[in-house]
Amino acid sequence: MSEPFSRVALIGLGLVNSSLARVLRQKAPATEIVGCARSQATIDKATELGFVDRVTLDPAQAVEGCDLVVLGSPVGTFAPLAAKIGPHLAEGATLTDVGSVKKAVFAAVSPHVPPGVHLIPGHPVAGTEHSGPEAGFAEMFEGRWCILTPPPDADPAAVERVAALWCMAGMSVELMSADHHDAVLAITSHLPHLIAYNIVGTVTDLEEETKEEVFKYAAAGFRDFTRIAASDPIMWRDIFLTNREAVLEMLGRFSEDLSALQRAIRRGDGAYLETLFTRTRAIRRGVIEAKQV
Repeated sequence: MSEPFSRVALIGLGLVNSSLARVLRQKAPATEIVGCARSQATIDKATELGFVDRVTLDPAQAVEGCDLVVLGSPVGTFAPLAAKIGPHLAEGATLTDVGSVKKAVFAAVSPHVPPGVHLIPGHPVAGTEHSGPEAGFAEMFEGRWCILTPPPDADPAAVERVAALWCMAGMSVELMSADHHDAVLAITSHLPHLIAYNIVGTVTDLEEETKEEVFKYAAAGFRDFTRIAASDPIMWRDIFLTNREAVLEMLGRFSEDLSALQRAIRRGDGAYLETLFTRTRAIRRGVIEAKQV
């Protein structure tokens, strides 16, 4: 069993990192937690909630003496952050993240990682539409998957230590390449969010009377879309920009399938619709059986 980290710097104190802090509080109480955020209001709230031991607005100061650093801010901030913290990372420390894209992490962070520091990118596939330090909860990771995308030459002990952290949080851990991760998440997460943002955005173009009726009579399907579309806009802006190739590939496939569905409806092709809906219903049952709802 890997030893718990002794001092952890959480750069960004939003939903995921604040939830991880709560896990550490419960299951590794000897671990010192250093919190870092861009605003005084955020670190004040984290201090008030009690899931950090020390706080700072300076990421370079936050990482000093830490054996684990977790980047939990929007992926678009990673390059300047890595440039700031790189010279201050302790030899032997592990640097990871919780971002939803992985190739972009290597591109942004790798040039700033000094020799002797282990870069082990990660993605705990868990969350809600809420954000901020008050949104976190320790149980968020239980029964979910965490994907690690270590480079080919990564130190196995460092990989195991990061994996053990997420297992402690209740997750199952999978290793894969960054390319494969970004392709998989483009269809399972990124495209659904893009569709949700677009559908909810369409409502803003409706006539006012119709729009009010949409809000009043919103069915469960529309409520699910609005929940997804309530996610952090800055985080999702960065996800779409940094994983644009995979997202555009999946969006192209989706557009083709949508055109086929449009033709079936126009032609009154009930057989096509029933076949499609039967197949997708089976997929939904598979998701439920995998306990990913």
